[in-house]
Amino acid sequence: MTHVDPSAAQPEPGSSLGEEERLELERLRTEVDDLRTTQVRPRRTIRWRSLFSALLIVVGCILTPVAGLAVWTNNQVSDTSRFVRTVSPLIHDPDVQNALTARLTATIFTYVDVRGLADDAVAALRQQGLPPRVADRLEGLAPTLASAVTGFVHDRVAQLVASPQFAQAFNSAIAASHAQMVTVLSGNSKAVVVKDGSVFLDLAPFIVLAKQRLTEAGLTAVNAVPDVHPTVKLASAATLVRAQTAYSTLDTVASTLPWVVLLLFVVGVYLARRRYRALVGTGLGVAVSLVVLAVGLLVARNMLVNSVPARAAPATASGFDILVNYLRLGLRALLVLALVVALGGFLAGGSDTAVRIRAWSAAQLHRIRGGPAAEGPVATWVTAHVRGLRIAAVALAVLVFVFMKEPTGVEILILAVLLLLALGVIEFLARPPEEQATPAPIDTVPAGATDVDAGARPMTPAPREPSSRESEPEPAPPPS
Repeated sequence: MTHVDPSAAQPEPGSSLGEEERLELERLRTEVDDLRTTQVRPRRTIRWRSLFSALLIVVGCILTPVAGLAVWTNNQVSDTSRFVRTVSPLIHDPDVQNALTARLTATIFTYVDVRGLADDAVAALRQQGLPPRVADRLEGLAPTLASAVTGFVHDRVAQLVASPQFAQAFNSAIAASHAQMVTVLSGNSKAVVVKDGSVFLDLAPFIVLAKQRLTEAGLTAVNAVPDVHPTVKLASAATLVRAQTAYSTLDTVASTLPWVVLLLFVVGVYLARRRYRALVGTGLGVAVSLVVLAVGLLVARNMLVNSVPARAAPATASGFDILVNYLRLGLRALLVLALVVALGGFLAGGSDTAVRIRAWSAAQLHRIRGGPAAEGPVATWVTAHVRGLRIAAVALAVLVFVFMKEPTGVEILILAVLLLLALGVIEFLARPPEEQATPAPIDTVPAGATDVDAGARPMTPAPREPSSRESEPEPAPPPS
């Protein structure tokens, strides 16, 4: 039996394909092209998980402006310090000061008739023997005198309204009134009681205060007055009950609705098949809802200004702008936050644009570095913990935002830029060393073949080592 060397049956590493192999390769290429062009689209099935995720995100976007309005309204109604801080700029607005000055001046001259006083003075002088010619001239000066007095009083009232003392008195009056309202609405007022379907004002606290003042003045006989509780009927209890119910409902909604909205967003993004795309949709949806709320505020402002007389329109517009100032600041901060979240979800996603942006950024960091990462202890440690460092940077930024007292849009932008810088430093330090390209064998993939072709090419079996029995010569047959 003739022994055939297996290695002799294998083609040389640099040899070309045979005719049958080349025909088989062309056939496989044709089949792949046909599959790519005539691929049957699978029947679309309803993905209930994705549908539920989209529904949660849409509901959250709709409830976001409602939650913002509820929180702002509750702060104004239940927090006296916030309410005073909101309305205190009113007294410093020029339009409001002009309106107050005109109203106070008109009120003063309602009870003080300067023209009548001047005419009475001239008549009295005439009776005292004043020459008629002089009296007639004085009567002609009465309108001028009244106008001068009116201007003088107006100027003095304007100075008073613009003074710090008037602003302090305004803030004190607003704070006292608001505190009393909160006390009544919360049901903690001791002076207001409900009895037999009516609201009564208990006069006992006022009697105690009067006794103290009279005692300090030296009238100690009032100490004999016992502790009595006379009452005065104010109104029906139904109105107070409705107001207290609305107050407690508003407080509950303002304290729970923001967390409900946040939970809707978290669950919606978690259930989504493409979470980064859902994050982008969440951010853009919130931004659109906040823009709609801002447009609604502008419409309400125009309606309010058009409903008052023309002379009161400037003061009304200024008052509305001052009252909703903190609401607008909060809306701007939320709008910036929503856009930052949408941008972050887009850059972290798998779209072609996001991938190119990340690749370009990594290339720029690599170019700034000037070569592969160093093999020092810092670079080695950062490379080994790069994922944990990224998560820690994002978590730290979230914590800083949560503990901000009243974040503004500028502060949120600064925080986002700092987060990007931290992620860039991590990427800079964790840049892996360049891998050396290993040249492929010449006959592994023919020139011009694709990955599919290379995978479809029949592999030539490696040469097999002959066994010990195959390597031994065959013994000769015994002689016959």
